[in-house]
Amino acid sequence: PLHNPANITGINACTAVMGKDVPQVAVFDTAFHQTMPAKAYMYALPYEYYENDKVRRYGFHGTSHKYVAGRAAAMLGKKPEELKLISCHLGNGSSVTAIDGGKSVDTSMGFTPLAGLPMGTRSGDLDAGILQYLMNKYQLNIDDMLNILNKKSGVQGVSGVSSDFRDLENAHKEGNERAGLAVDMFNYGVKKLIGAYAAAMGGVDAIIFTAGVGENSASQRLAIASDLEFMGVKMDAEANNVRGKEVVISAADSKVKVLLIPTNEELMIAMDTAAIVKG
Repeated sequence: PLHNPANITGINACTAVMGKDVPQVAVFDTAFHQTMPAKAYMYALPYEYYENDKVRRYGFHGTSHKYVAGRAAAMLGKKPEELKLISCHLGNGSSVTAIDGGKSVDTSMGFTPLAGLPMGTRSGDLDAGILQYLMNKYQLNIDDMLNILNKKSGVQGVSGVSSDFRDLENAHKEGNERAGLAVDMFNYGVKKLIGAYAAAMGGVDAIIFTAGVGENSASQRLAIASDLEFMGVKMDAEANNVRGKEVVISAADSKVKVLLIPTNEELMIAMDTAAIVKG
């Protein structure tokens, strides 16, 4: 509902300029996650809501997760089919994906991009009973409530400062405890998903950090990957002190590699488009 009308406007504009003979390809961020098994994408709702209304987990950021998974395989000198990867796309919108053998098997976003981690202004997962409680107490309708969950929550809502993690870091240094709490909650959420997805896949070969926060915040990468020694993760603080470069940031003797890979969704879209147009 948020993005598709703008995309359709673009399609119509291209058709008007180039005519109907020029092929156009729609690349959906949900496509990569279509390999998830039913046990991962189903919600425990009455089954008819899935049958009749297609209510299920779709997942997002698929273009990014697919791109960095391919780059991770190249960096490690392996085929995608040989690897179990956990891809952490962390930014104003954030999601974590379990990638087993080159295919998405679970992801943190759901029916909409509102699910999963707390984000810049999105709440992420919460107890649905909270909605009824707040709506009744403050006479909110569902549109009001969703506006709060999408635009006034997340690290912005907790901190009261900003949806930008750079602002939160600066505010915390100046003594703002809520700013620090917001970042801690986010980092903790990512760490829990890494543990969950390693369990779901029966192991992990590499953890990938990408997107705005993942590529640029050395402190958050270190906070997320610390205390994961029990599962074979050992960070190299010096190697991690970098921004926006394709590099291994774990220690040489780390059993699980930790990779920093700048995402390139535009390139992935172009590659997918070329492949589809060529048939």
